[in-house]
Amino acid sequence: MKSFLNKIGVLFALLLTLTALTTADTNASVPKKINIDSRFILEGKKNIDPRAIEKIDAMGRELFLKTGVSVYIYATERYQNIAFDNTKSKMEFIKSFEENITKDLKEPFALLSVSVEDTHINIRHSDDLKGAIDRDNILDNNIIPVLASKDKNSVYAKMSAALLNGYAAITDSVAESKGVVLESSIGSGGTTFSAIWRVFMYFIIVTGLLAYTYAVLKSRKK
Repeated sequence: MKSFLNKIGVLFALLLTLTALTTADTNASVPKKINIDSRFILEGKKNIDPRAIEKIDAMGRELFLKTGVSVYIYATERYQNIAFDNTKSKMEFIKSFEENITKDLKEPFALLSVSVEDTHINIRHSDDLKGAIDRDNILDNNIIPVLASKDKNSVYAKMSAALLNGYAAITDSVAESKGVVLESSIGSGGTTFSAIWRVFMYFIIVTGLLAYTYAVLKSRKK
């Protein structure tokens, strides 16, 4: 059951990437290419679906305008082409690498960093956001299950979905701690689209659970 629920979570994230990034006009087709740049993507635009970047930029801009907090993404295939002698030296290098990224960022800020080949994911933030972001909860529930899923989805698709999921969770957490609501939030209930999306996802989850239960009962009868 746990494995099945994880797959449902991955499905949610991947569907989010492909569906939640469209405009409110449901008759409009999903654009094949969106030319967008975002100051919140420090590295990794080539590793993220342009539609995900567009949504990330919208959430990042709204959060900054309402709270003054900037949330950044640094996503790469590998931090450096270096062979490490052991895990300790690897982690020391990564820590130094991340500190180098954040040293010039204006506070308050949060940084979501991912390196696929180094199998490393982390969230760093300035001290004034210590109580606003639950790092372990976001990593364990919004990012890692998507990246670690063993399915036929490409690394590109999973990276886009994981970063979108994680970024949304971070911005929502910061917004909640500041007492504001983000209209651009994936989980926002302030739009008709969000309501329709939640109903759709509930339907997917319930249908999946029923199908799973049926399969288990059928196998037991055999």
